[in-house]
Amino acid sequence: MITLIYGSSAVHDMTESELLDLLTTSKANNDALGITGMLLYKGGNFLQVLEGEKEAVEALYRKIQADKRHRGVMTIFRRPLKERVFGDWKMGFANLDTIDPETMPDGFSNFMSQSIDADAFSDEPSYAYVFLEGFRDLMR
Repeated sequence: MITLIYGSSAVHDMTESELLDLLTTSKANNDALGITGMLLYKGGNFLQVLEGEKEAVEALYRKIQADKRHRGVMTIFRRPLKERVFGDWKMGFANLDTIDPETMPDGFSNFMSQSIDADAFSDEPSYAYVFLEGFRDLMR
């Protein structure tokens, strides 16, 4: 297994409807490929962590790189993974002002609006988790 983190910019600010469609499609695709992770969107920028078997993650990443909805896809981090960190997480959004969490499809995480403290994760958080926490805090 590997973990891969990338960042990119949307070609236009995404609407609530587009974000919800992306969530639904990504969850289905990730489930079918055995890929877990977290996708964050804020201010026209994406940051995503992908976890899974190397071949599946690399194939999905090539598809993401060719996706015309964003530009400037940049690999930030890629390394072997012993166990999944985001096994239950599919997506996170920074701004929920216009999106009612009760209407979100399965797979949504409120990571971007949660408080992070010592009890939020293990004594040795993964690099990916710490990286996402930093992104969340910088984008506020």
